[in-house]
Amino acid sequence: MEKQIAVAMGVEKADLVLKGGNVINVYTGEVEVADIAISDGIIAGIGNYCGKTEVNVQGKYLSPGFIDGHLHIESTMLSPSNFAKAVLPWGTTTGICDPHEIANVCGEAGVDYMIKESKIVPFDAMFMAPSCVPATPYENNGATIDADGLDKLLDKCHGVGEFMNAPGVIYRDSDVMNKLKYAKKRGVVVDGHYPLAGEKELNAYIGAGITTDHECVDVKDACDKLRRGMYVLVREGSATRNLRDLFPIINSKTLRRLVFCTDDRQVHDLLTIGHINNNIKIAIEMGLSPVDAVTMATLNAAECYKLNDRGALAPGKIADIVVLDDLYKFNVLQVYKNGKLVAENGKALFDAQVLNCSEVRNTVHCAHIKAEDLALKLNSDIVRVMGIEPHNVTTKSLVKKVSVTNGEYDFKDGLSKICVVERHKNTGNIGIGLLDGYDIKNGAIAVSVAHDSHNIIVCGDNDRDMAIAVNEIKRVGGGMTAVHNGNIFDTLELPIAGLMCDKDIDYIATMTAKLNEYAYKVLSVNKQVEPFMTLSFMSLVVIPELKISDRGLFDYSSFNFVQIEVEK
Repeated sequence: MEKQIAVAMGVEKADLVLKGGNVINVYTGEVEVADIAISDGIIAGIGNYCGKTEVNVQGKYLSPGFIDGHLHIESTMLSPSNFAKAVLPWGTTTGICDPHEIANVCGEAGVDYMIKESKIVPFDAMFMAPSCVPATPYENNGATIDADGLDKLLDKCHGVGEFMNAPGVIYRDSDVMNKLKYAKKRGVVVDGHYPLAGEKELNAYIGAGITTDHECVDVKDACDKLRRGMYVLVREGSATRNLRDLFPIINSKTLRRLVFCTDDRQVHDLLTIGHINNNIKIAIEMGLSPVDAVTMATLNAAECYKLNDRGALAPGKIADIVVLDDLYKFNVLQVYKNGKLVAENGKALFDAQVLNCSEVRNTVHCAHIKAEDLALKLNSDIVRVMGIEPHNVTTKSLVKKVSVTNGEYDFKDGLSKICVVERHKNTGNIGIGLLDGYDIKNGAIAVSVAHDSHNIIVCGDNDRDMAIAVNEIKRVGGGMTAVHNGNIFDTLELPIAGLMCDKDIDYIATMTAKLNEYAYKVLSVNKQVEPFMTLSFMSLVVIPELKISDRGLFDYSSFNFVQIEVEK
């Protein structure tokens, strides 16, 4: 403190001074020309300063480091250190990270792995203790974290991750109540996940201590939550892109209760369009003031998550600073983390280091699958069908007449078959359903990323190729693969919990782009959907309306299983 005061007073030189930049003030909405003096990684003062090292940033704009209000590192298929290497060049210096993907496979050991590797790199991954492992009792996953387990995780986590089990809250499930009581006792933030909540249900959910929501799918949904005091996290991911639809909620009265997040973003998007900087750019293009957009990405997120040491360029704050060329072009030139230059001209200035942790490998345990294991037996030709909604993770529950031959669905209706194969405990469970709007032809794709229990999910237009795809995922210990007319095209191996790759960023980006392009061009998957990422959300039973787990079709409105056949 004494040194900080001496530097602030100009008695001692700062370690580093960024000279003459246009400083974005998120407190007042102003842009002021000033120096930023940094000492021991902390901003000591803003004004006129001298430093041991001085960097001329005249004409450039200086922003606080961006904060992603909610994300799952696992969804990028990058390990934590490679994720940091991918996002820091775009200006994201802090992420509120929910590791419930790996926790659903490996439990506490998975969370420990994420925390340990993230500490290797200059990025602040603020991990939230996963609240729903499993997300619901309606699927089989690899581990369980009960209330006592969550309380233990809070010794090393920043808060409680998204509470997807909304029915468990409003119907006062005992374990859910205990989790919320532990969180309240510790005074930590509890993230929410409750799309299209009813009036009384929302009151109950918020009253239980849940303060954020990133699942707003329309303006009414978002406004309902803002009126009741929630922070709304405006999401722009890869498969789920809500920013444009929710843009009308952003105004002078709501601005300070809005935070940007990505939730789930693919590595290809990270390398090409960026991260939180992309959310900011879109908002500016739609007419939002650049300073207001920066405020959503910095100060709002910091205040929402009780990160009092960051979110603004001010004395006493961590020196997480993004150097921009222009307020409207918004190109990131340099990124400083704790006062150290960590990225420049789109490149990270540090190396990733993937830890070889045996507890998060070899996680695929299921029997060899035969084509006949995936047959859909039907006594009726009137069935429930999952209807994809482009650019969203929600589905419609449709009723369609289908073609049946010898008591089996025969693929003559243009629908795709979708199956979830349990892969944690070798139970032999296989959930089978039909999908409208995916449009795959002459093949199948499969992936071991299937939210949130992460069994193997496969989609195709014939049982043979679907079985080949599932067995390929089993062979490599987790991954994503494409099959065409009986032949495996290629496979990206995901050896870390069946969720993440241990290779470098460029390799992962090349492989995912290659597999997605093949899915579109050869397998004719609907171009309005992300082939693998969209598929991975079809098993997310806590999202409306009709989803599928390893135990069968699940209806969100009744929050229970339903038969695929509809009585005539």
